[in-house]
Amino acid sequence: MDRIVIFCAASSKIDPKYNEAARELARGLHSKGYGLVSGGGKVGTMGAITDESVKCGGDHTAVLPKFMAGLENPGVTRVIWTDTMAQRKEKMREGTVAAIALPGGIGTMDELIETHTLAKLHKYQGKLYALNIDGFYNPLKALLDHFVDTGALEAQDRDLLKFPETVEELLAFFK
Repeated sequence: MDRIVIFCAASSKIDPKYNEAARELARGLHSKGYGLVSGGGKVGTMGAITDESVKCGGDHTAVLPKFMAGLENPGVTRVIWTDTMAQRKEKMREGTVAAIALPGGIGTMDELIETHTLAKLHKYQGKLYALNIDGFYNPLKALLDHFVDTGALEAQDRDLLKFPETVEELLAFFK
């Protein structure tokens, strides 16, 4: 089974529309036969996507550092424990065919930027997407375009990261 890693918010304060998009994405990816990998937490968008995976009967792997024991969503298919956050990110990406960033905060940005860098260096082979609901990722798009305009980033490396505007548009990238 092909797996897709989802980077997303663990904040309970995030706009509920992002949690609904996460649920829609989980349903859509599972219906296409994909397994999901995420941080596997119980709250925020992470909780929404994991709960929906469980509801769909989909395969969902949670990856957490040991210091977060007790925060894992009890419905996941499996939990992988790591010692550090760096190991967590590496394990989350391992063997996945794509990485999707949903709207999130600094942790999501860290995961997305590191994965983009690894894709640029040919150390991550999966496709890379940031779900740009209501322009959430427009500031990042502008920053990446600025990097290209100033010569700090090659255009083909900027283009490794796609910014679909809707879950439907994002799902169209998958078989």
